[in-house]
Amino acid sequence: MKKSQRIKTLVEINAAQEKNALEAIGDVQKKLQAAQTQIEHLKNYRREYDDKFDRMGSAGINVTQLLEFRSFISKLERAIQGQEQSLATIENELANKRRAWESLHYRTNSLQKVCDTARLTELKQQDKIEQTDQDERAARSGRAPER
Repeated sequence: MKKSQRIKTLVEINAAQEKNALEAIGDVQKKLQAAQTQIEHLKNYRREYDDKFDRMGSAGINVTQLLEFRSFISKLERAIQGQEQSLATIENELANKRRAWESLHYRTNSLQKVCDTARLTELKQQDKIEQTDQDERAARSGRAPER
């Protein structure tokens, strides 16, 4: 097997790994968007609940309702913080996946260049061999014995 063919096999393996890494980035991006959407929903819900409390407060509320509201808002804030921590984790995961893909991408490109160079070298060697063979045939036909 020629060197360029062996390297081409490596290029194909790396290209497949690169494709898988790119798909993994897509999956993480979907997770990131879902987490961002969830945070926005929680924040919107908190704003709506605050508005509802303000409307109820203007009409007057008792201590029990106030304590329940504070308890619920506290739980909602913890949920938002937890979701934001989850978002940060997903963002780190995405950054790691991107670095892994970039590494594979650069390696694939480098191997492709090596493969192209090897192929050109092999073609030049093949052309040189063919030219030498043609020169030898021409020299032999030119030296045909005289009678």
